[in-house]
Amino acid sequence: MKRILITGANGQLGTSLKKITPQYEQFNYTYLDVTDLDLTNTTLVQQYFENTAFDYVINCAAYTAVDQAEKQPDLAFSVNAAIPSLLGEICLKSSMRLLHLSTDYVYSGMNAVPHLEEEDPVALSVYAQSKLKGEMALWNNRQAMVIRTSWLYSEFGNNFLRSMLRLSKERDELGVVYDQTGTPTYAGHLAATLLNIIVHSEIHEFNPGIYNFSNEGVCSWYDFAVEIMQLARRNCTVKPIRTSEYPLPAKRPAYSVMDKTKIKNTFGLNILHWKQGLVAALKSLENNDEI
Repeated sequence: MKRILITGANGQLGTSLKKITPQYEQFNYTYLDVTDLDLTNTTLVQQYFENTAFDYVINCAAYTAVDQAEKQPDLAFSVNAAIPSLLGEICLKSSMRLLHLSTDYVYSGMNAVPHLEEEDPVALSVYAQSKLKGEMALWNNRQAMVIRTSWLYSEFGNNFLRSMLRLSKERDELGVVYDQTGTPTYAGHLAATLLNIIVHSEIHEFNPGIYNFSNEGVCSWYDFAVEIMQLARRNCTVKPIRTSEYPLPAKRPAYSVMDKTKIKNTFGLNILHWKQGLVAALKSLENNDEI
């Protein structure tokens, strides 16, 4: 039975993976979070892998506080750059296969055309720079895939969906930016995609490289918020505002829609629309009496 290690297991993607792994019972899973192993400690990590072998590593460990990263660049780089670099070296040496998660923030967002994997990256913030450096360490690694995703949310952890639901209970009106365009990605659908990629790799071959993945469709943060309010039946008005009206420390790409042709063709994926992901997330929250 092939063994899969999932790092960052208590984050929203790691938790989403734990939720669906029973559907992929052909694999054996190990879950690690920072309380189990500090992945920034090179010595401890090397000792861990000397004593434990896996076939695949899904690296969900990440520093995702985009604005806080402007004040904590060393921490952002130690997690987002040093960890994938170290895991990449270990996987290459031990013939393990690595699936590493990255971000749409490595794209400039300057042109309103879906971004392709081969574009020259333009990192606009410390967070984006740290994620890009982590990617670069894996670009020529024959044992590694980099999966870029966007606007990740779920029923778990802190994210846009849960923030909107919480704020809609506290306020009658919310201002949300309408001049940033992208695609919300439900972590449950990304989790299934990662495991389906492993299934495909076992049947066919492992295809290293960079891949874009998000749900289908395009919207602004404003559109996303409006849909949340409607589906959750909240009496909260969403007001469209410009990014300049809601200044934040870290600069965001204005347009981060990604072309997903490569990942669909390589792995035979059928990708669902972002609204289907939102329905699934809200249903899960409702089943857990969190709405």
